[in-house]
Amino acid sequence: MKLKTVISKIEEEISIRQAEDFDNVGLLCGVPDRDVSGILVCHDALENVVEEAIQKNCNLIVCFHPIIFSGLKSLTGKNYVERAVLKAIENKIAIYAVHTAFDNDFFGVNHGICSHLGLKNMKILQPKENNLKQLTVFVPSEFSEKVKEAMFAAGAGSIGFYDECSFTVNGNGTFRPVEGSNPFSGQQNIRENADENMISVIFEGYKQGQVVAAMKQAHPYEEVAHQIYSLDNKNHHAGLGMYGELDEPMEEKDFLKLVKEKFGLEMIRHSAFNDKKIKRVGVLGGSGAGGIRTALSKKCDAYLTGDIKYHDFFLAESKMLICDIGHYESEQLVTQQLFEILSQKFSTFAISKSIEKTNPVNYFI
Repeated sequence: MKLKTVISKIEEEISIRQAEDFDNVGLLCGVPDRDVSGILVCHDALENVVEEAIQKNCNLIVCFHPIIFSGLKSLTGKNYVERAVLKAIENKIAIYAVHTAFDNDFFGVNHGICSHLGLKNMKILQPKENNLKQLTVFVPSEFSEKVKEAMFAAGAGSIGFYDECSFTVNGNGTFRPVEGSNPFSGQQNIRENADENMISVIFEGYKQGQVVAAMKQAHPYEEVAHQIYSLDNKNHHAGLGMYGELDEPMEEKDFLKLVKEKFGLEMIRHSAFNDKKIKRVGVLGGSGAGGIRTALSKKCDAYLTGDIKYHDFFLAESKMLICDIGHYESEQLVTQQLFEILSQKFSTFAISKSIEKTNPVNYFI
């Protein structure tokens, strides 16, 4: 299977278009027309991971963090980034990163954390802003189903955990073909009355090109009357962070013990105890200080993330237990998640999980 085909199938599950604007996701190096012999899944595509891919005959590395992020102007092997990329290129190994595309995915990083903690009623903590659009198109009644099917196949009509969503209103449309036209029905210079349906669908903004193209391809008219609106609605099924609820409220110390056990932690940095039980928990994998105020606004009793600075702990305001479990530690489930997704998608070549250590943080006990 060609690399470009593998990538398109990965992106059916994890849309790169939902990544943050600052991020460098997708194919970082590699030739799209090259055949894939095997996939190695990892957290960071470091030099030792590339060596592992060579030993396992895997010529595609799917990683969480992009090894190439910014400022790469040459490849001379002067640092760990350049050494890893050079080694991959020299051995014809492609590197593909998902990072914030998987952070923003409903079933991505944060869903994994919540599920591991046993949280229920999970919701996105920081929904993505203004990435929904609505298309309204006027179609002859007999072509209504054909046009809807085409738009659905292109990704329109998905709302949360429902797809093929649309709204149709029947009415009477008029048009008059003038000189130069080649009308589907009617005659030039004579007003035509047509039994038409007005179809409305919602889609994520990045799908606009493919949805409009599919709609026009299926539509019989020479000129397709349609409108596209940007919606103020937030997409509550994509965004950073997630929150949910424990089955039963827990004492703060018991909750920390649970987190420590579940994530195999040696220590947890946390804010002062508030003498309140933990029921609602917010999470954000990686560097999540930016989600503290949102977690407070959602009335979370505890908030789990990594990379909390000294002054960030003061934001708890005696209302929420802030827990810094570590950057890597909060993302440690990602490799298994990606492995499971890819194993379901591909059965014609080997999918392996990296056994190499990539967490740069160590503890002296």
